Amino acid sequence: MTAVVEKPGKVKAFLRLVMIEHSIFALPFAYLSALVAIERDGTGRHWLDLVLVTIAMVSGRTFAMAANRILDRRIDALNPRTRNRELVTGAVSVRTAWTGAIVSLVVMILAAGLLNPLCLLLSPLAVIPLVVYPYAKRFTNFPHYVLAVAQAVAPVGAWLAITGTFEGSWPAWVLGVAVGLWIGGFDIIYACQDVEVDREIGVHSTPARFGVATALHISTGTHVLAFALFVWFGQLVGLGWLWWIGLAVTGAGLVYQHVVVTPTDLSKVNRAFFTANGFIAIALFAFALLDLILL
Repeated sequence: MTAVVEKPGKVKAFLRLVMIEHSIFALPFAYLSALVAIERDGTGRHWLDLVLVTIAMVSGRTFAMAANRILDRRIDALNPRTRNRELVTGAVSVRTAWTGAIVSLVVMILAAGLLNPLCLLLSPLAVIPLVVYPYAKRFTNFPHYVLAVAQAVAPVGAWLAITGTFEGSWPAWVLGVAVGLWIGGFDIIYACQDVEVDREIGVHSTPARFGVATALHISTGTHVLAFALFVWFGQLVGLGWLWWIGLAVTGAGLVYQHVVVTPTDLSKVNRAFFTANGFIAIALFAFALLDLILL
């Protein structure tokens, strides 16, 4: 029997479906958590672990995005902004999306198992918020914080991947909550552009419930708390002046997205969402890495 090979166009369409490039948001913080754990561990023999962390992170996020798109395809079809997504247009079939999701989930669990028994044991728990998030917009006005929980898993999981124990993992939890609130905060900003459609079709979100102006204030408060937790993480693990420079850059990036997105002008939401936050993730990790290497 001849094996069916996915056409390159279909593969590219699936990668667009799961927006694979958005792994850049959480992956640097998983690396940061892992590298701090390695430094504390002192053995210096964790390069394979870092590879497995990368595989687990990217495959876990791919599963989450594929599941999200599958579960939201009917909602996406009703929204002018999202009606061109691959599952709505048929560029990717539901069967292909489920296949990609299941393969990604299996890869994530296998990578977790290769890391250590604790990661394998906890891998099903890591999947729960990833699956709950697509449903959250159907029953809560704060689905963005469900996303925050899902994203907070990355730094904690990376720390456990290196150490294999919860002992001494408190810094990873602080970093995880910081990352989660950072991503949840800009998800609120992103949701502002769908307020009218969400209200019309019954999708719940903070902007749809409270209005754009109030939602942006809530996002600002969320980012202030996230920034405070980034500061706390640096103090907990004893990072030096390069980390604080990175935090200053991060603070500037956060301020920028709250300046360019206003209740009367949402035209720069994509610039704030993709450009500013991608810059924040890379810049903060880069300064932290330099701090770990040089200081």
